[in-house]
Amino acid sequence: MYGYEQNPGAQQQYGPPQQGQYAPPQAGMQPGMQAGYGQQQAPLYPEPSPPSLADAVRAFTTGTLAAEDFQQIFATSKVYCPRGDNPGFLALHNTQQPVIPMFTSLKELRRYAGKESKYFVITGAEVIDLLPTGYGFVLDMEGDHRMVFDAKAVEQMVDFAMRRMYG
Repeated sequence: MYGYEQNPGAQQQYGPPQQGQYAPPQAGMQPGMQAGYGQQQAPLYPEPSPPSLADAVRAFTTGTLAAEDFQQIFATSKVYCPRGDNPGFLALHNTQQPVIPMFTSLKELRRYAGKESKYFVITGAEVIDLLPTGYGFVLDMEGDHRMVFDAKAVEQMVDFAMRRMYG
């Protein structure tokens, strides 16, 4: 009864049910899936992984990804930002408008700033939330698919994010 023997002296046996025993379905389990206690089996058809930010940058710059789709991927992706001794973004002011360099991977950041550079990691949604007014950003400055978002493009990204969140 209830997965263990009632006979005195018998060892309690906890574990997955033996062949022929009833096992109630577990939450999230689909027909044909089995899992033992403390184990989780992979679903029959694994979810496809979302494209990486670097893949999204390449697709967007070549015109094969819509702006809305890019922004959704950007919002949930990790972004690598070089940093100085003080908290906050490092900005480049030797451009038409001030921009903040950001990178899709640590490898891209190291290509730009060197192996020993300091950095922090945030999501794209946090970038949109924390970026100072009047600043743009550039993704993968030294990469093959560099993307520049001026201050106006950042404002449009903020508007898009607000519409998605609040309708």
